[in-house]
Amino acid sequence: MSCELRSLSFDVRDPAALAAFWARVLGRDVGESGTELLPAGPSDVAIRFCRRDDVRQGLGRTHFDLTSATAAEQDSTVALALDLGASHIDVGQLPEEGHVVLADPEGNEFCVIEAGNGFLADTARIGALSCDGTRAVGLFWSEALAWPLVWDEGEETAIQSPAGGTKIAWGGPPVAAKEGLDKLRLDLVVTGDSTLDHEVERLVGLGARRLDLELEPGEVLLADPDDNEFSVVAHGSEGDARG
Repeated sequence: MSCELRSLSFDVRDPAALAAFWARVLGRDVGESGTELLPAGPSDVAIRFCRRDDVRQGLGRTHFDLTSATAAEQDSTVALALDLGASHIDVGQLPEEGHVVLADPEGNEFCVIEAGNGFLADTARIGALSCDGTRAVGLFWSEALAWPLVWDEGEETAIQSPAGGTKIAWGGPPVAAKEGLDKLRLDLVVTGDSTLDHEVERLVGLGARRLDLELEPGEVLLADPDDNEFSVVAHGSEGDARG
């Protein structure tokens, strides 16, 4: 493996406020910057909240699925989120479905999953990043991160780190139309003896494409086969150190 998942970057209008919201909901500590949630365990990654005034409104292509150990914990998570400024939203969920669909204070969808969900068993507080996406993008990310497929049926795929933790899942078509930059992206860091140039070349060979957008020194922005932006940063660069 030549790169690993370093963090999730969330483009929002008020980074400090949303970091505070998600810190309470997820039970994580906020870093010194006030806009980053520190990993809660060895299988977690940091979550960075980045200011962007023109962030697109409405639902994104990716949302968090939060796990619940008991029915009481699900109720408690929902009540806490609502008290902190979340709201119920209707995305077409059926009354008999056990999960609760909410939006955070900036309108980003997330689901609080009922206890006993087999797919999310033995994951993390964020059980899954649930994404719109094709099977091809699931296969791409499995190769890019060297995470094995833990689900591959029909057009639906999911991967998970060998260390466990959050799954990344793609629901297959129809895939939501691309409207501007994604609000949430994966940030990768080069590992081992590999170089940034070599890693970018490898990812392009797997089906990514390089984007002509300026980032921090030592950081490259790419798009995966479904046109979702992600970044790759050289280990030890300014971009890597900012976390």
